[in-house]
Amino acid sequence: MSEENKNQTPEEPVSPESKEGGQEAQEPKEESKAAKPKKNKEKKYTLTREQMEQMELAAKQLEAAKDQYTRLAAEYDNYRKRTTREKETIYQDAKGDTIEKFLAVYDNLERALKTDDQSDSPHKKGMEMIFAQFKGILEAMGVTEIEALGQPFDPSRHNAVMHIDDESLGENVVADVFQAGFMLGDKVLRFATVRVAN
Repeated sequence: MSEENKNQTPEEPVSPESKEGGQEAQEPKEESKAAKPKKNKEKKYTLTREQMEQMELAAKQLEAAKDQYTRLAAEYDNYRKRTTREKETIYQDAKGDTIEKFLAVYDNLERALKTDDQSDSPHKKGMEMIFAQFKGILEAMGVTEIEALGQPFDPSRHNAVMHIDDESLGENVVADVFQAGFMLGDKVLRFATVRVAN
């Protein structure tokens, strides 16, 4: 052999398996790098005085906006409740005003029944039926007649137009009722016009 051939080392044939083995040897090195936890590098920021002032101003503005929102929500809730009460009051007042106009009809029916002396007449029976129906309608609407005769005088429900000396009745007791009084719930629609004993 020539000297050139001696100096050359015989090359070993490289099989495809050995090539893959070389790659496999490199992969564990990469996995070991990935398995090591990375150091958390938290960046520290330094704020300037101007930035701190801006943050404080923003915090104050946020607090003021929250306060304004809370006040506005409370104000709206109060407004809603107030308007609901006002609606109910307006309805009750309108109902009372309307019923009050019909009380004159009640008075006329009552007077007509008192003046008719013929108890068996069909006319009187018809009037009694109409009067009973009218009273039923008033009761269904929540209207009640104020009890006055024989009751102690109550200036919040009775209107005294006369006084009478009557020993059989106690002092300040209603002796006569000239005009019936009515209430709608707790509200007086019309005071009872009465004569009071001294």
